[in-house]
Amino acid sequence: MNPTASTAATPTTSQPPATHFDALGGQAGVVRLVNAFYRHMDTRPDASGIRAMHEPDLASTKAVLVLYLCEWLGGPKDYSAQRGHPRLRMRHGGFSIGVAERDAWLACMRAALDDAGATPELHGALMTAFFKTADWMRNTSP
Repeated sequence: MNPTASTAATPTTSQPPATHFDALGGQAGVVRLVNAFYRHMDTRPDASGIRAMHEPDLASTKAVLVLYLCEWLGGPKDYSAQRGHPRLRMRHGGFSIGVAERDAWLACMRAALDDAGATPELHGALMTAFFKTADWMRNTSP
């Protein structure tokens, strides 16, 4: 035994997750979030208008949203590597997005964050960021 080595236990402190991606549970957490999001979009009457903007089969849409959210939340940059710059307004430009559509999207995401088990702090931070993005996507007058 080294007489100069400390035998006292080193206290461990839990470090907060480095990114929202980590806080949500990595890719598995994002997949849970996206599945819950589209489940709410499929079942909420207030989301029927935004659901109608999507293809009946959501498989490819879910895959793209998982890629996007992983990167947006601070995870792997696979979305940009595969698809380039997100150009969200351009990609959604063919759809009428007003206050009702924004609010329906946000309601689905709020419920999905609840389902995904986001902490209150993470939930609040993400909803603030999601609101800014969703509001910026509006392309019709109220």
